[in-house]
Amino acid sequence: MAGPFFVPCGRSGECGLEGGIVALLNGISYGLLLFMLSAGLTLIFSMMGVINFAHASFYMLGAYAAYAITTHIDASSAWAGAGFWAALVLAPLSVGVLGALVERYGLRRVRGQGHVAELLFTFALAYVIGEVVQLIWGRSAVPYRLPESLQQPLFVVDGTQFPAYRAGMMAVAGGMLLALWILLHRTRVGLVIQAAMTHPSMVEALGHDVPRVLMAVFASGCLLAGLAGAVGGSVFVTDPGMALAVGPIVFVVTVVGGLGSLTGAFVASLLIGVLQTFAVGLDTPVGDLIGVAAGPADGVVTFLAPLLGLPLSRIAPVLPYLVLVGVLIWRPFGLLGRRES
Repeated sequence: MAGPFFVPCGRSGECGLEGGIVALLNGISYGLLLFMLSAGLTLIFSMMGVINFAHASFYMLGAYAAYAITTHIDASSAWAGAGFWAALVLAPLSVGVLGALVERYGLRRVRGQGHVAELLFTFALAYVIGEVVQLIWGRSAVPYRLPESLQQPLFVVDGTQFPAYRAGMMAVAGGMLLALWILLHRTRVGLVIQAAMTHPSMVEALGHDVPRVLMAVFASGCLLAGLAGAVGGSVFVTDPGMALAVGPIVFVVTVVGGLGSLTGAFVASLLIGVLQTFAVGLDTPVGDLIGVAAGPADGVVTFLAPLLGLPLSRIAPVLPYLVLVGVLIWRPFGLLGRRES
């Protein structure tokens, strides 16, 4: 996932101020895309206590739905060029509706049997979605691409381009974060949702349909995954393996930030996005970065010489998982998660 997105700020660790600014913007935009991916999963867990293993599959469905909508609309001469923009709205809505149906006729029936049944259901659902996608669209990647207007550079710094689509990704993710915060903390709907999680019987006594609230929460989480797919699928490759590619990193972000914490997911997304972006642009050996050089009598250091000699760009894909291990050792409940009593 990281490969085609990153633009290194300089090789061999040489990164000027201008290149560093562009690399920082690249890292922020990548981190915000990670937040778009993890926000729905975090929302579902924080409100329902369900870890949705099929979340990345809904992300994949959002990308394929956006591709289908874009292709269909652009095929009409009257609406040519409007397909991508329509897909940004219609694809997430269609995935959200599918999520509502999954909760109503599937997840709701197994929720009373405990968390293991929920995990097995969503795990099986991920495989079902993957097979259905391959039956409809095949095993090869589909040509879902950004419109030409978004592929143009927004600005150029010291010969390095910052494309318009990355600014668009940042705007969409920022708007999504703001909308979620307003919905959950400044509206009556958000108050009902939070009350339904902690005092369902009291909410039912006030006349609210708690199962319908839970269905809306699950559908909203799937909608957010579909929105991330509609945006990310055009930037990266849209193929049947995309869910497997992004699934692990989504769970890393969610756990590092703190299970159930939207703010934590936001912080963890930016941290991992910026860290990985700068790391992939550095060819400096790991040993040089940490000030360790292997000598003839260094013992353990000599044994680790092959690892210490690797450039940081080679181990950049592993860095999020190293961050995960470190956070779990130092703060097992995540950066902004709450310790369970």
